[in-house]
Amino acid sequence: MEERIGAHFNRERDSCAFTLWAPVLETVSLKLLTPSERSVSMERDGQGYWRADVPQVAPGTQYCFRLDNERDRPDPASFYQPRGVHGPSQVVDHGAFAWNDHDWKGIPLSDMIMYELHAGTFTQQGTFDAVIPRLDDLRDLGINAIEIMPVAQFPGDRNWGYDGVYPFAVQNSYGGPDGLMRLVNACHRKGLSVILDVVYNHLGPEGNYLWDFGPYFTDRYRTPWGQAINYDGPHSNGVRNYFIENALCWFRFYHIDALRLDAIHGIFDMGAHPVLQEMAERVDEFSRSQGRIFHLIAESDLNDARVVRPRTAGGYGLDAAWCDDFHHALRAVLTGERSGYYSDFGELKQVAKSLTEGHVYSGQYSRFRLRNHGNSSKDIPAGRFVVFCQNHDQIGNRMMGDRLSTLLSFEALKLAAGMVLLSPYIPLLFMGEEYGERSPFLYFVSHSDQNLIDAVREGRKKEFRSFMWTDEPPDPQGEDTFMKSKLQWDTRHTGSHRTLLTLYRELIRLRKDAPALSRPDKEAQDVHCSEGQRLITVRRWIGGSEAWMIFHFGKEDRTLKAEMPPGQWHSALDSAEEQWGGPGTLLPASISGIQEITIRAESFALFIKENN
Repeated sequence: MEERIGAHFNRERDSCAFTLWAPVLETVSLKLLTPSERSVSMERDGQGYWRADVPQVAPGTQYCFRLDNERDRPDPASFYQPRGVHGPSQVVDHGAFAWNDHDWKGIPLSDMIMYELHAGTFTQQGTFDAVIPRLDDLRDLGINAIEIMPVAQFPGDRNWGYDGVYPFAVQNSYGGPDGLMRLVNACHRKGLSVILDVVYNHLGPEGNYLWDFGPYFTDRYRTPWGQAINYDGPHSNGVRNYFIENALCWFRFYHIDALRLDAIHGIFDMGAHPVLQEMAERVDEFSRSQGRIFHLIAESDLNDARVVRPRTAGGYGLDAAWCDDFHHALRAVLTGERSGYYSDFGELKQVAKSLTEGHVYSGQYSRFRLRNHGNSSKDIPAGRFVVFCQNHDQIGNRMMGDRLSTLLSFEALKLAAGMVLLSPYIPLLFMGEEYGERSPFLYFVSHSDQNLIDAVREGRKKEFRSFMWTDEPPDPQGEDTFMKSKLQWDTRHTGSHRTLLTLYRELIRLRKDAPALSRPDKEAQDVHCSEGQRLITVRRWIGGSEAWMIFHFGKEDRTLKAEMPPGQWHSALDSAEEQWGGPGTLLPASISGIQEITIRAESFALFIKENN
């Protein structure tokens, strides 16, 4: 059943329709708090929805609900919480914004170069509006899609966003609904798609009042972050509608192009029609009604190809998924880390397998998990996987929030960039990666409950034990922890930072301009791995366009016999060249046939076949 929820302002009728799902309550009344306080009774239908259509309610009116004549609570589907998670909700007129992106049709998912950012630390100001002046820099880099970490209202003014408790409300400290609309509008005008990270596996603890309205949660399952959401038990129809409507609201009201669904392994649904499948179906219907495609991208720890397999083939039909195995395999080889889940990785052949299949763990035994893990993704098209060498989790969930720029040599840092941007998958960068940002990205919160603050501090320490990190982690509650995580944007124009930025720009240009590199495709490629020589070679092709790449993970220069496919191959990029801050190339400007070549330590090179 489809049911609009929340407060929906009607400009033509100068009225506002309030709809609340609260199936277990006996009485509910609407309390309008501004400009003067008054109470309005609400009527309930047979499905547990309460309604009131109230004339002369202007945008900006603050309100709450009176539950069973006992307690006042904000709207669970509030679009704005101007005074935070414990304050009243506010009526929003989404139709008042002057959009000028009417000709925008989006960017095909397979063409995206994604850039993940956190609105609070991407700039010193920490607002949506402050992001806008930097869009030209991202576009100049070659980025065509930004992915914004969660913006649903969370407690306080600093948080990663995964502690949100009002899934429909746009964070007040970032700029609220109008600020997000201005940012999306500016992105579309500059040719950038917008992906929004959303959390449908749990809600944060502080300000979470869903408990008072109905059975939104269940004790049948547990998540690492709190009680699981009730997607398959009694009264779950209303819960499913709540989150599916939330997904659609970002597309409908904010013109978001795609959603990244956080940790779907924490979404438990044993029903015959899983909620993720239903959500994908509803988004497809919405796409058809709008004449353009909106996307769902999953993050999953399951290595389950059903997530992105078409519904006609028994899958959920989501459009793409993050490929964590690509990251883990690459990082373990580059850094030598073997603690935590990296204990399952460290062999170069695993990097090669991820390049050819996606999942490294496709059903074999995992030492870290102490069981078999995953299933095969051989049949999944490359355009359904998003890959990266850094993201918010893989940096921020380290004790000191350290980036690869502080862990790797400059040569290895360039090698990581080449692996991601020349891969057959959709690439994603984490903010600052493109110029080797050295400021950490730490975990931070701003809760008001001392017991909760203490629990978060202890929880972080416990989380780090599996990685054998024994130092004292930065205080998540401390404002200084948040401030240290802000980008030092000006460093991008100095020294090696500028060199790395230029390399990223050139890699993205080559990816876009060379047909053999521009289309995600893991079928039209040959991948060869030599564990002993620490080498991976990749040949990719489409039509008459061909590219050959060599990635060297060894710590010393390596001489080898290159057996090139027929034709003349010219060097398009060698990360060891002096212009990229390297020691100088030892490779020839062109290669043909069988030829002895020497490649520098921790470097990569790209050769393009000349078409005669």
